[in-house]
Amino acid sequence: MFSKSLVLVAGAAGYVLGARAGRERYDQIKEQADRLMNNPTVQRATADAQDLVAEKAPGVKAKVASRLKSDDSGSTGSDNLPGTDSNHATDGSAAKHISKSS
Repeated sequence: MFSKSLVLVAGAAGYVLGARAGRERYDQIKEQADRLMNNPTVQRATADAQDLVAEKAPGVKAKVASRLKSDDSGSTGSDNLPGTDSNHATDGSAAKHISKSS
């Protein structure tokens, strides 16, 4: 609920500030953003980041799948989440379990 309110407040503030700045300032900001995104260094870094993600994604997917499979005790997975009705542990055991896997 808090995050929705924060988004609405930030959006309203952005709208008010943007309306005050006017079209000229918007055009300046847009031009600077376009120059930044068209900068060869930024494009190279973006491509490198995308390549790295594409390279690492299958391994991450396999690790997550194996972890989910090994932790599966016949539940849907949401039964063991903190804050759910079926999780009555208040000693932080879920957080301890998660930190061990890191």
